[in-house]
Amino acid sequence: MKTLVLTCCAAFAAFAAFADFAGNDRYRAANEKTPEGKIVLFGDSITDFWPGRRSAFFKAHPELVGRGISGQTTAEMICRFRSDVINIKPARVVILAGTNDMAENRGPIKPEDALSNVKSMCELAKLHGIRPYLCSVLPSSRFGWRPKITDAADRIRNFNAMLKKYAEEEKIDWIDYHSRIADEQGGMGDKADDGVHPNQKGYAVMEEILVKSLGL
Repeated sequence: MKTLVLTCCAAFAAFAAFADFAGNDRYRAANEKTPEGKIVLFGDSITDFWPGRRSAFFKAHPELVGRGISGQTTAEMICRFRSDVINIKPARVVILAGTNDMAENRGPIKPEDALSNVKSMCELAKLHGIRPYLCSVLPSSRFGWRPKITDAADRIRNFNAMLKKYAEEEKIDWIDYHSRIADEQGGMGDKADDGVHPNQKGYAVMEEILVKSLGL
């Protein structure tokens, strides 16, 4: 009986860990207080860390609302797109997604399937009168937590080509971070300290591009 109870407890704990696997609760309270008409920055850790590391930029641009969750793939992002984007009725949404798909955070995924998730986000935004902006995935020559993946730079380049083609076909605004940040090896060079997440210098370049792209 004791073994059965422990097994059940372990199973329940595992279920609880995935009950909100998309992270819908992360911004629930903040979403309730967010005025309509904002510009949502929607993404993974790169977006998640941005407000904390560059608070002065967000104070200067209060129209920007960060809705990033570290580690997320496009599959998780599409699951919380309604709660963190549609329901707060922003004027625009800036989608930066794909790094963790290329790193196979939730297991292998075909680039076409990751692209399908991004397409669904853009289509949902348009359906609800929200203007989507699609960003190129930031460069990286390695994923520190996935050392077996040795072609990170090529994966990202190829996925960006797919994203850009889709944006052009659907006349979606394209924000190209990659070409301004990438070094000769397809990484971020001195614009990142860990090869994946922008440092102060990297975010400064992103901010310059974003402000120009959004006309702020």
